[in-house]
Amino acid sequence: MDKYLSEFIGTFALVFCGTGAMTINEVTGGDVTHVGIAITWGLIVMAMIYAFGDISGAHFNPAVTIAFAYAKKFRWKEVPKYIIAQCIGAITASSILLFLFPDSEFLGGTIPTFDNLRAFILEFILTYFLMLVIIHVSTGSKEVGMMAGIAIGSVVLLEAMFAGPMTKASMNPARSLGPALLSTHWEHQWLYMIAPILGSLLAVVTCKIIKPDNCCDDC
Repeated sequence: MDKYLSEFIGTFALVFCGTGAMTINEVTGGDVTHVGIAITWGLIVMAMIYAFGDISGAHFNPAVTIAFAYAKKFRWKEVPKYIIAQCIGAITASSILLFLFPDSEFLGGTIPTFDNLRAFILEFILTYFLMLVIIHVSTGSKEVGMMAGIAIGSVVLLEAMFAGPMTKASMNPARSLGPALLSTHWEHQWLYMIAPILGSLLAVVTCKIIKPDNCCDDC
């Protein structure tokens, strides 16, 4: 249970702080700012990796969990349990944000500002870069070491900084699910479920070609 609880708490923290910054920015008319939101995402990801990386691997993302299983660095039978814990964490965080900020329309939800095809491609590429970094700094399915949190958190911050205005830089189906469910804004959510998974799987394929010893335990 320690692994599942870690995934729940970590995903809860990500969604509560990250989408919380977006929600507060919405209800205050921009006090947090776009830069502040990006920094919040990067720092909370970094902090949760250091907190839970050696317990659950600090996935906090169904796309990452599926990619690790595809890379044979994580057991497939654990995938549904991890995803359930992650989704419950995200939904719980959004539920609390709805209670705290009932005037928020989106609760930090992921709504693209341009057409679905371009949003899909952008989310696909963002998750590809993120997973490429994750799988190269991980040991097995664990993110450990001083550089893992910094590297992954920095990628999240960077991608949120430049892509946030276009797609909100989700890269995480659970992160999109929580706000969508509680705000009832389901528009475009299919792309936030599919694109991150496909992008993370392509990152594993790339890693197997470039550095097979690190990206496939059975290679």
